[in-house]
Amino acid sequence: MTKQPQNRLKDIAQELGLATSTVSRALSDHPHVSQETKERVRQAVEKSGYQLNAMASSLRKSKSNIIGLIVPRISMYFQSAVITAIQNELQKCDYNLMIFQSNESPALEKQLVSVLHALRVEGLIVSSTLYTEDFSPFDVFRKANVPLVFYDRVPKGYSAHKIQGDDYQGGYKSTLHLLEQGCRRIAHISGPLTCSLYNERYAGYQEALRKYNVPLDERLVFFHELTYENAIKTCDELFGQEPYPDAVFTCNDTTAIAVLDYAKQLKLDIPGALKLAGYSNDPRVRIIQPTITSVEQFPYEMGEQAAKLILDLVQQKLTPGKSFISLTTPVEVIRRESSGE
Repeated sequence: MTKQPQNRLKDIAQELGLATSTVSRALSDHPHVSQETKERVRQAVEKSGYQLNAMASSLRKSKSNIIGLIVPRISMYFQSAVITAIQNELQKCDYNLMIFQSNESPALEKQLVSVLHALRVEGLIVSSTLYTEDFSPFDVFRKANVPLVFYDRVPKGYSAHKIQGDDYQGGYKSTLHLLEQGCRRIAHISGPLTCSLYNERYAGYQEALRKYNVPLDERLVFFHELTYENAIKTCDELFGQEPYPDAVFTCNDTTAIAVLDYAKQLKLDIPGALKLAGYSNDPRVRIIQPTITSVEQFPYEMGEQAAKLILDLVQQKLTPGKSFISLTTPVEVIRRESSGE
């Protein structure tokens, strides 16, 4: 079977009586090509079904209009909200978003950094894995003067542009709220301390205890990846012997929901016998019974800030020189039934 010949630029140029270079420039919206010619070319392209190879074009122009994004997991409520905000903001300026997820693997994250660099993205936005401690793979972007912005999970010992939530205050205010409710045996379930934000939330938890002269009981503190399954295992230990804690502050809402389910199985009254606070203000905590107190991180606002910062850097509206920009977004404790309010 004979294949139909592919429509090419030269075919469109011949049909319109134009030079191939003129057609190419028209497709690239070159300022030296008249609007009338651009419209004729556009109509001919639509009629022929010709598709511009965007990647090849970007390699020729050294400009892709693509921003890369690496996230731990797209399925996380916080990350999905940030992604939506970033994409919406980039599209206003005709930039596209290329999204990869690291699946909490530093090895995969390193590989994705190389892939995105090879694809010549104009900027890279990253929320690192829980376990990333070596950030040197990102040097390839810095050496090439390609803008690099970290958000949420940001490196502590690596100089870069960063946007992070006020995790210290999130930990402090949540614990303080439970203390103000009369709780004194407050368990804390956190993520791995290799991740900066969990260090900050844990530090805030400790400071609130100090304010009320409550000694830190390390038997009430747990660090692990914050999945539902891990939380249930922690509850086996936490409620395995008396006295039970009178409150639990968890560093994500999935864990808070797991604690709530476990407490219900034990027939513990919430908030009477056990008060509970989570983190992220996932929509699920507003509809579950009882509703769960949680920390609002304003992910959409963080995504907008990340997108605006990378665009300002890419478009050279912002030239910080040798210094790096560090922004902190606010947090707010949303009080609900699980903590007595």
